[in-house]
Amino acid sequence: MWISSILLVRKKNRQIRVCVDFRDLSNACPKDDFPLSIAELMVDAKFMPELPSCLSFIHGSSRYNQIHMAPADEELTVFRAPKGIYCYKVMPFGLKNVVATYQRVMQRIFDDMLHKNVECYVDDLVVKSKK
Repeated sequence: MWISSILLVRKKNRQIRVCVDFRDLSNACPKDDFPLSIAELMVDAKFMPELPSCLSFIHGSSRYNQIHMAPADEELTVFRAPKGIYCYKVMPFGLKNVVATYQRVMQRIFDDMLHKNVECYVDDLVVKSKK
């Protein structure tokens, strides 16, 4: 069983963020080579078959926490805190393959719209419309 530790990290605004140190777990996991989109191409007019009159930019928040862990994988996210041992039920930030997993999910969700009226790069979306 993996047991990770927590880390206290000072943010730019001087507040403290509590993080789980998944480095050992990430080092033991194979890399998911799912291809990411190229962010710069999301709004490059050369790659748009028809120029939209409106581009809407959307940034997801708490993105990884929206994806549930497979029950068998929850035990891999066990971490020790001052009041006990816990595990994640949703995908936590800091795991090696969360970006690839999130990109894969977003591409499945928007599959029939991708490269037509929606572009997605991990948690950033560009929606193209005529109005």
